[in-house]
Amino acid sequence: MTHKACILSVSGPALTSEEAALFAAEKPWGVILMGRSCQTRTQVSQLVEDIWNAVGREILIFIDQEGGRVARLKAPEWPVFPAGNVYGELYARDSEKALEAIWLGYRLIAHELAGMGIHADCAPVCDLPQPRAHDVIGDRAFGTDPESVGALANVALKGLEDGGVAGVIKHIPGHGRSTADSHLELPSVRASELELASDFTAFRAVSAAPMAMTAHISYEAYDSGVAATVSKRIIQEVIRERIGFDGLLMTDDLGMEALGGSLDDRAHASIEAGCDMLLHCSGFLKDPEAILAEMRKVAEAAPELENKALARADAAEAASQRATPFDAEAGWAEFKAMIPSADLGSA
Repeated sequence: MTHKACILSVSGPALTSEEAALFAAEKPWGVILMGRSCQTRTQVSQLVEDIWNAVGREILIFIDQEGGRVARLKAPEWPVFPAGNVYGELYARDSEKALEAIWLGYRLIAHELAGMGIHADCAPVCDLPQPRAHDVIGDRAFGTDPESVGALANVALKGLEDGGVAGVIKHIPGHGRSTADSHLELPSVRASELELASDFTAFRAVSAAPMAMTAHISYEAYDSGVAATVSKRIIQEVIRERIGFDGLLMTDDLGMEALGGSLDDRAHASIEAGCDMLLHCSGFLKDPEAILAEMRKVAEAAPELENKALARADAAEAASQRATPFDAEAGWAEFKAMIPSADLGSA
């Protein structure tokens, strides 16, 4: 079955007939669930089943479930996982314990996700926040040291994969220096190539990840005024060559205002620059009709998956199919003992 190089979303807790028809006609490679689509485990499981039936096969279902403030699955229906900086602070005190804790934390996230048919998580965050930067990253990051962030992120990816969930590292090549929120405008990073080298080091450590999400940020040292998502130079020279990432590269949400221009322009420019996959979440929209209209535009602009992009997509799917046995009850007990300060809700 041929798929379009796009990941679309759903406007609410149930798939509408119009969305089902769009998925059947356009065959998106994946679908991402936003908070508006997540109410209960039973409801999410049914939604996933309906998406699969519409497309005609069990495509990857994505979600943003980092822990902390970025979590589409909310309490009290789902447990609350710690933000990234909790692992980083533990790593500074006891690196071995931190690596054990982060594997377990992400293995437990995978257990929650896979149980509902969600096999791709837009995590972990590998950005290195800097002083005076915008707090859009903030406590989502594991820390500011590239070596420790790389170590923690690699183990987080392993925890997800061991639970049958493929991870998406973000936001490559680095969002930590941003002084603005890319949801609203294009941030410009004026750091030198030497200063940016530490940001790239964190991503180089996880360059074997199955998927990565771009940063809608302009890096003045490389391509002034052009977001990385639509910059051939950033994608080829920095992401592919310097960082060495050869997995599936998806855009951050095309609906964010950082890119400017129409959705069609954003989609075409992203593919032309070297992205493999278009991501569209409609995060700012509430009206199902408006969400559907935007999804149609992205789907129509998306090329069919082929060649290197298709091979990368196949490899990402394979990374979601390597689950190993796991005792979740024992895992929760151990995790709570490791991170007693974390608010884990009803888990």
